[in-house]
Amino acid sequence: MRKLFFNIRKIWGTENLPATRLVGAEMANVGSIEDAWLLVVDGLIAAYGNGEMPDEDEKIDLAGHELLPGFVDSHTHAVFASERDAEFIMRIKGAGYEEIAAAGGGILNSASRLRAMDFDSLYAKAEENVRKIISHGTTTIEIKSGYGLDLDSELKMLRVIQKLKENLPVTIKSTFLAAHAVPPEFKDNREGYVNHIVEVMLPIVAAEGLADHMDVFCDRGFFTTIDTEKLLTAASKFGLPGKIHANELGLTGGVQVATKMNAWSADHLEHCESDEINALLHSATMPVGLPGTSYFLGIPYTPVRKMIDAGLPVCLASDFNPGSSPLANMQMVWSLGCSQMKLLPEEAFNAITINASRALHLEQQCGSICVSKRADFWTTTLHNAMHTVPYYFGQNHASSVWVRGEKWE
Repeated sequence: MRKLFFNIRKIWGTENLPATRLVGAEMANVGSIEDAWLLVVDGLIAAYGNGEMPDEDEKIDLAGHELLPGFVDSHTHAVFASERDAEFIMRIKGAGYEEIAAAGGGILNSASRLRAMDFDSLYAKAEENVRKIISHGTTTIEIKSGYGLDLDSELKMLRVIQKLKENLPVTIKSTFLAAHAVPPEFKDNREGYVNHIVEVMLPIVAAEGLADHMDVFCDRGFFTTIDTEKLLTAASKFGLPGKIHANELGLTGGVQVATKMNAWSADHLEHCESDEINALLHSATMPVGLPGTSYFLGIPYTPVRKMIDAGLPVCLASDFNPGSSPLANMQMVWSLGCSQMKLLPEEAFNAITINASRALHLEQQCGSICVSKRADFWTTTLHNAMHTVPYYFGQNHASSVWVRGEKWE
């Protein structure tokens, strides 16, 4: 099927050849074409241009809207049982992240609720969450486990993600994150829990093919760099690449272990100084900032401006979760990247498209408007969308969302 999308005021995010990633000053460059058309053949981009249009089987008039590639959200916790709004109130009254966790809130709160929820109810909640994410223009999504913290509940989460993959047309990648917190069963025995993940949980997850990556919360009060190295070494034996929650709560060595272990990404990095930047510069690990978390918790923002100026690539993601970033709107992530992290709109855009695709090693498939990539895109009535989408923050500017050339309803 040859679908021709025409009457497009402007296409943003065009590439002649897919970039592996954009680094430093490259991140300020965004390709575009005006008065354009886009040809989609069997769900893939076959051509784009302006002027004379190619033959087609179906023509779709986009009514002068602007077109952008679908966002890539490389870090979410979109499978959870319920909101944690009580903690929101505690935070307003002055409680901090670690204080809330010590009072029985935080990750363990989500775990107790998820363990009690049946599969069908959990799936229904997760699909609702993912549909909300897609409605804002995100067409590639990573989703983590980590709110189960025991074998049955972690498997339940991963099977929910698997069902989402089967039932929804967007691209979904799953990440095994049993090392998100130490569960009550292993209180005061973190090492025992690490061994349990390595010896019991990981082999079953791998045997069932339920995960695309493995993640570890390497930070103060959670898992150490030694734990992280052990966990990711075990994961690598099953062919699972590593992703690390690093340096949200302090300079705890998470970045250094991420680069040492060739992790695909190191995420959070709210605490990141010259040693961490130097380690990242000499690695293939993608640094990922999560501005929704900083906004919601009132903690420092990842110093992405400093990173880009040092010559690094940067990715931004939502960290969509019920406790620290209930943010399903990547347009808002784009805006926070500009207003709070001092990125140019073009830099922040590349951080949620091309570089975000690299954080999942999907840069040949998504993240830009490029021949042979999936026809995943969204449209907007805004003029000069590269600047006006992040300018009009907190709104949904998507007039339509298209996944593999099919309209998302």
